[in-house]
Amino acid sequence: MFEDLKAIQRALQLEKLERFKRRVSFGDLITDRWENAREYGFGEGSSCYDSVLILGEVTVGEYTWIGPNVILDGLGGLIIGDHCSISSGVQIYSHDTVRRSVTLGREPVDHSSTAIGNGVYIGPNSIIGKGVSIGDSAVIGAMSFVNSDVPAGKKVWGCPARIVGDVET
Repeated sequence: MFEDLKAIQRALQLEKLERFKRRVSFGDLITDRWENAREYGFGEGSSCYDSVLILGEVTVGEYTWIGPNVILDGLGGLIIGDHCSISSGVQIYSHDTVRRSVTLGREPVDHSSTAIGNGVYIGPNSIIGKGVSIGDSAVIGAMSFVNSDVPAGKKVWGCPARIVGDVET
C-alpha cells in the first residue's frame, strides 16, 4: 500500500508541476484550498492551504488567499478581512507566553485580539504580533515584524516594521 501511495503522490506532483510550475506538500496535493476555507467557515471565495496551522477562533472574510505554511493564532481572537493576501510563511499571533515563562508560571498567558483590515497584503515570512490592528489597504513588506498598529493605506516594512509611505492604487 505504501508503494501505491508513493506512486499516487508522484503522479499528482508531476501534474502540479506541469500545470502550475510548483511543488506542494502531500496534504496540499490531495486537498482543495477553497474546500479547506469553507470547512473553517471562512468567507466565500477564500482559500487556505492544508499546511496552514490554525489555532483558536479565526474569522476570515471573503476572497482572502492564505498561503502555505502560515500560522493563524486566534487563541486571543483573530479577524482577517476581505480580499487580503496572507503570503507564505506569515505568522499572525493573538497570544504569547512571555510573562508566564519569565515568572516561572506565576503569571498567565497574555491574550489580545489581532485584526487585519480589508484589502491588506502581508508579504512572505512576516510576523504580526498579538494585539496589532492593520488598517484597510495596508501593505506589509516581506520579512517584517509588525508589533504596533498600521494605519489604513500605509506601506510598512522592516524589523520592527516602520511606515515607509502611502499605498498607491
